Amino acid sequence: QVQLVESGGGLVQPGGSLRLSCAPSGSTLDYYAIGWFRRAPGKEREGVSCITSNDGATYYADSVKGRFTIGRDNAKGVIYLQMNSLKPEDTAVYYCATRNYYYCSGYDSYPVPPDFGSWGQGTQVTVSS
Repeated sequence: QVQLVESGGGLVQPGGSLRLSCAPSGSTLDYYAIGWFRRAPGKEREGVSCITSNDGATYYADSVKGRFTIGRDNAKGVIYLQMNSLKPEDTAVYYCATRNYYYCSGYDSYPVPPDFGSWGQGTQVTVSS
């Protein structure tokens, strides 16, 4: 029901910043939690961050806490992930995904909960000098 398109990835030096955007269409997101996930080379997909639909509460994986910020830009109708102090280990394809559920509980579980059923195509983030 929800279509997602990620953008904003690219090549950046360690310590640099990128702002990823996730543009939804096709349905309101009022009742969907939205998460950012990533798949690093040779590794499984993991949860990075999530924002609830009911009150905008935010959650972060320990590996990115204090460096990344998730939010909603209601005026533009997008969800963003501000990525600061990037490290080489942040290199991955980043995806946004939604679930038909208010809350983010379990978004960082392994594997990713299957009720995150709507995914974008991903955007590549490469952190290298």
